[in-house]
Amino acid sequence: MDKLLIQGGLPLSGEIAISGAKNAALPVLCASLLAPETLHLSNVPRLKDVSTMLRLIEQMGVAITREGVDGVLLNSLGLNNPLAPYDMVKTMRASILVLGPLLARHGEARVSLPGGCAIGARPVEQHIKGLQAMGARIHVEHGYIHAKSGAGGLRGAHIVTDMVTVTGTENLMMAAVLAEGETIIENAAREPEVVDLANCLISMGARISGAGSDKIRIHGVARLHGASHSIMADRIETGTYLCAAAATGGSIRLTRTSAACLDAVVDKLLDAGCDITAERSAITLKAPRRLKAVSIRTSPYPAFPTDMQAQFMAINCVAEGSAVIRETIFENRFMHAVELIRLGADIKIDASNAMVTGVERLEGATVMATDLRASASLVIAGLVAQGETLIERIYHLDRGYERMEEKLGQLGAQVRRLR
Repeated sequence: MDKLLIQGGLPLSGEIAISGAKNAALPVLCASLLAPETLHLSNVPRLKDVSTMLRLIEQMGVAITREGVDGVLLNSLGLNNPLAPYDMVKTMRASILVLGPLLARHGEARVSLPGGCAIGARPVEQHIKGLQAMGARIHVEHGYIHAKSGAGGLRGAHIVTDMVTVTGTENLMMAAVLAEGETIIENAAREPEVVDLANCLISMGARISGAGSDKIRIHGVARLHGASHSIMADRIETGTYLCAAAATGGSIRLTRTSAACLDAVVDKLLDAGCDITAERSAITLKAPRRLKAVSIRTSPYPAFPTDMQAQFMAINCVAEGSAVIRETIFENRFMHAVELIRLGADIKIDASNAMVTGVERLEGATVMATDLRASASLVIAGLVAQGETLIERIYHLDRGYERMEEKLGQLGAQVRRLR
């Protein structure tokens, strides 16, 4: 099992390009199931989760062709196996995103329940409830969701979700584009990745308005067609490298990205004392000699993202002062705190709150990654810590960060993958 060995204590400096967003690429890949013509995608990140999703839709009958470094051509004319088996779904909860497109285009789907998640529960009841409102007949048996749309296909409905759910919004939006009549999704997720999916669907002929707000309207069409779409930049990867530079006292420039979807993160980095310059497709950060501790509270977009909570805990570990981090999205997303304490951090956990008091220095040690964003926080801490830090179980990292050790190396870090 791969590990990362980091020699800490060096400020990051230089320029790197940000990859396409994992959380945008996964639903867009599933959108290919909706049309019998070719969907041309560019800026697709080379990640474990993306590879898993490609294998999943390929076994459903989608023809996949790689094009260059980050291009993928998808053609689902031969779609003939509307099954998402447990062996593939268990490694990636986003697999549930095939449910809506399969129902809309194929009329039926058999999708394994995603199972547990290290950072907390992510129930799929909202997906099922919304699809049932659109006329789907659904039952769960032997760990699988069995769904059929009926002879007349799905029909438009007025859906009010009980909670804000990104994948739920995406699933229902994809199902609705081929449903008869109008569908309204209220309490919809507002994340930029939802907007990116909507833009892709519109380019395929869908009629969608309101994406990016809490009320999305979809007028169903009889058929979608092929299109070309470029995946948006990964805002969480962007934020992670900004945090890494901030923690190490560095100065970096990130290209092929934008600060437009990172207001909450940028505001907190400014509060911490960083100097940030936003360009149209680049961001530059220069860190102070020592950061100031900043308190955060996670909430759905456009508030502070839960996927950046762990990274800010890492930078608060070496900042001046104390800060409170409150996690409101997932009930078990402080597992990285124990590992940060092994490096010398001063963190006290009380239910969904963490009190972090900055220390003068962290010291390298062996730590274990527990989930994707926890992995990123340990990398940031390792870059700051004196001596060597060995991070185990970095397969989590490979799910969401493309060639992280290479990109950090371009910024002057001493990071080596051990196999």
